[in-house]
Amino acid sequence: MTIEAVVLDIGNVLIHWNPERIYDARLGVAQRRRFFDETDIHAMNLEVDRGADFLGSVQALARAHPDWHDEVMVWHDQWIQLASPAIDHSVRLMQALQRRGVPVFALSNFGIGTFDVACATYPFLSKFDRSYISGHMGVIKPEPEIYARLEADCGVAPQNLLFTDDRPENINAAQARGWQTHLFDAPGDWAQTLIKSGLLSEEDAR
Repeated sequence: MTIEAVVLDIGNVLIHWNPERIYDARLGVAQRRRFFDETDIHAMNLEVDRGADFLGSVQALARAHPDWHDEVMVWHDQWIQLASPAIDHSVRLMQALQRRGVPVFALSNFGIGTFDVACATYPFLSKFDRSYISGHMGVIKPEPEIYARLEADCGVAPQNLLFTDDRPENINAAQARGWQTHLFDAPGDWAQTLIKSGLLSEEDAR
């Protein structure tokens, strides 16, 4: 089937998303696990991804867990360290696709405030042909609505979209709608998929 557009997740596809790494260095693995369990900070982050205010959400969680106040505030104050570095080969692949005239869309669970911070640090995040960012849409992957809204907005038939994401549940939701998919593990494998799909040459995909 012809691919008319490529759809990219951002976290762990174009930039590393690994809060555990930063907190392990700060607290140690055992304390980090206790911190995550007691505060459920990932649940707070999901609400940010749905559109909740970034700073306000972090501050509210810090107030709710005074014993962990400083650690919770790291999520805001050092957020860009949680989302770094860029995955350079993936960025090059995105740019190569666009040079070949292939539209590239973002489909990412990302807060409004956090996406602003990320775009200021990583200019390539402002270069998508279309961006579907959950915080602005009020819905997150793998909920079917976010995929349906992308389809309706871009006008590309589901079977003509090629989507890569690092989370199996997000890939499964896209497959259920008829999208072509690639479960992202490493940029080299993603490059091979783009070559096999006829979108890039070996030279383009380096």
